[in-house]
Amino acid sequence: MTYSFQNPSDGVIKAYLKNSQTIAVVGLSDRTETTSYRVSKEMQARGYRIIPVNPRAAGQQILGETVYARLQDIPFAVDIVDIYRRSEFLPDVARDFIETDAKIFWAQLGLQSQEAEDILRQAGREDIVMNRCIKQEHSRLVLGEN
Repeated sequence: MTYSFQNPSDGVIKAYLKNSQTIAVVGLSDRTETTSYRVSKEMQARGYRIIPVNPRAAGQQILGETVYARLQDIPFAVDIVDIYRRSEFLPDVARDFIETDAKIFWAQLGLQSQEAEDILRQAGREDIVMNRCIKQEHSRLVLGEN
């Protein structure tokens, strides 16, 4: 399947990362060996507040923060929604996302969906990053590491 989606420029992605403080992580696992846990823990160490979103762990704590069942349940503003769910679930996450005031829809490395992009754009949501690792992009663009 081909996608017409294009990520924003490095400059825009860098601005997203520099101007954001709160990252809701959809699909954050409490299992320390998972990529979602390792990346979120590192982003937390870099100064971001990580908000776990995982219906199976709702009400529990991951990385010292309360887990919410859905994006819509988070009672405060979120800058980035970072998604660790298979590509076929991205349209559902996009539908949840547009019901919030979250600013940036970010699908992790290996994840993208034309349908999710279409849902977001039809709702007037233009700040979309897909198939990029938030930690790698932060290292490269904000910290200046290769």
